[in-house]
Amino acid sequence: MRAKQKKYVWRFYFLSALLLLALLGLVWRIIQLGVIDRDFLLRESANRSVRVVEIPSYRGKILDRNGEVLAMSAPVDSVWINPQIFDASATQWQNLAKTLGLSVADIKKKIGSGDANSKREFIYLKRHVLAAVSDQIKALQIPGVFLQQEYQRYYPDAEIMGQLVGFTNVDDKGQEGLELAYENWLRGVPGKMKVLKDRLGNVISNLSVISQPQQGHDLTLSIDRRIQYLAYQELKNTVTKYQAETGAAVVLSAKTGEILAMLSFPSCDPNNRQSMKVSCLKNKAVTDLFEPGSTVKTFTIANALLSGKYTPDTLVDTNPGHLKIENHIIYDDEHRNNGVLSVTGVLQKSSDIGVAKITANLLPDSLLDMLQSVGFGLSSQSGFPGEAAGVLPQYLKGRPLVTATVAFGYGLSVTALQLARAYVVIASGGLLRPVSFLKLDKAADSRQVMPKEIANQLLNMLRSVVELGGSGTKASIQGYQVAGKTGTARIAKPHGYYTDRHGALFAGIAPASNPELVVVVVVKNPRGLYHGGSVAAPAFAAIMSGALRVLNIPPDE
Repeated sequence: MRAKQKKYVWRFYFLSALLLLALLGLVWRIIQLGVIDRDFLLRESANRSVRVVEIPSYRGKILDRNGEVLAMSAPVDSVWINPQIFDASATQWQNLAKTLGLSVADIKKKIGSGDANSKREFIYLKRHVLAAVSDQIKALQIPGVFLQQEYQRYYPDAEIMGQLVGFTNVDDKGQEGLELAYENWLRGVPGKMKVLKDRLGNVISNLSVISQPQQGHDLTLSIDRRIQYLAYQELKNTVTKYQAETGAAVVLSAKTGEILAMLSFPSCDPNNRQSMKVSCLKNKAVTDLFEPGSTVKTFTIANALLSGKYTPDTLVDTNPGHLKIENHIIYDDEHRNNGVLSVTGVLQKSSDIGVAKITANLLPDSLLDMLQSVGFGLSSQSGFPGEAAGVLPQYLKGRPLVTATVAFGYGLSVTALQLARAYVVIASGGLLRPVSFLKLDKAADSRQVMPKEIANQLLNMLRSVVELGGSGTKASIQGYQVAGKTGTARIAKPHGYYTDRHGALFAGIAPASNPELVVVVVVKNPRGLYHGGSVAAPAFAAIMSGALRVLNIPPDE
């Protein structure tokens, strides 16, 4: 009996020792987890539940000069997935694909496979979805599928402002037009915040803000939305009526150099990125070059007046209606013999022979100096992406044929914006004004590049083109004095010029008694009628008269 009792006592002590060791081990583990390894475990816990997320920032609005919204950012959701915790049934796979307009294979391809993809925790499934799609995604309640708020750009005026304002990409960064030119000003900087997430990736609570978001700045343009709209409609009608390839128009303030409208047609809707064509993205009024034809004769005559050898009344003999220069015969329009003309008559009748004879009597390179002084061959420094600088010959001395052709508008290339800016020189009394896409409180500093007296003489001479039976009679506007010049130029090909493709142009100023606006219209390759006086002049009249009414500019006395 005593031996049996000793046996049970041994078992008691053995079990007690085991329990004591287990208790000591448990206590040690508690000390290790709660004291020794506490910081490490807290860090590991935070790595699995505390995340840094972005606080979205919105892009600044683009406004016209009157505060009308031309571009704004609207909040939208994007759908993303965390492959680490994604868990969907076959039915949920199908519903997710159907809701997003994708196939199951598309989603699997986005998620991918392999070691690299197995470690990823964030993959976009679809960016910028409609609100209805967001609601359906929430209702599916699929683990690992989430929504993230972002911003999408919206353009209320669609194609009317499309080429000018430009557009942003899916990340709301400027890609074209003024969106690109003023990217640093418009874009915002997202903030950062620490949040606590559960194992499924849902945010449980916001812990702290690391940095506040910096919202983008609004941009107020010089553009007048009303003038842009009416110019677009008129340009569209003209291009459509004459089955032309393209058209471009520019409206400038003669007082400040502000760009009130600038557009080309065809255009594109930046709200519909999928249908945009590359050919429609460029604003041809500032990116495309063309030979200005007879619109440049205004500055050829300016050079003659500046020389002191000619006055508006000096007579020029264009008989017998043709002129031979270096084995080339120059004719006036329709081979007409205009006889003896005054310098004003040369401009009024748009005589190639007249300006060729006048220029031949002057220092050849003086014409290049005149053209450069009004901005030809130089960038306008407008800041618009892709702006072309234009082309001028390097010299004219010893090149009589080139000198003659430049005098009547061939052998040089300009943009519609450059041409409009050059006519502002005449409208402003000889001042070369900087052009601006931004609304100005006052006119920027300008350079006097032409004597005021000569600018005023040219203004009166250009009135005769419109009002006294010249080539621009269809540019007249009831109640207003209009000064302007037509242009018709053959389109160049690799060797020579097309005989059946032309550019029709008109550049004009109104009211001539106190110039406020300069408008340039360029129509490329109209069918049927193709002269500037027939195609571009009526479009100019419609745009100018509408702009004068919009701005409430009173008629001439």
